[in-house]
Amino acid sequence: QVQLVESGGGLVQPGGSLRLSCAASGSIFSIYTMNWYRQAPGKQRELVAAITSGGSTNYADSVKGRFTISRDNAKSTVYLQMNSLKPEDTAVYYCYADGRADYGGSYHEYDAWGQGTQVTVSS
Repeated sequence: QVQLVESGGGLVQPGGSLRLSCAASGSIFSIYTMNWYRQAPGKQRELVAAITSGGSTNYADSVKGRFTISRDNAKSTVYLQMNSLKPEDTAVYYCYADGRADYGGSYHEYDAWGQGTQVTVSS
């Protein structure tokens, strides 16, 4: 199995910054995409940012110019640097990854979700 563990959430004032981290572990052979999603109360989960194994990135319009996604393939870790935070960025942020897992020489595709980390932007 593949597990994702997020960290870095918290309470921040409007205009502030936070950096989220998500580390993958387990029977990983490869990781294709690593994404960040968020879900605010009463709203659907939405894609915030995505990054491929080659480093190509994609962002939701609402966070372009403020958030930066990056990854360290050697550490199987993805980051989300969030600057100029707004109250509307308040949500639970989830990490997602997909790829191939190695189960003792038997390879299978996987997708995995983290448990979520709360980000609250408030004065």
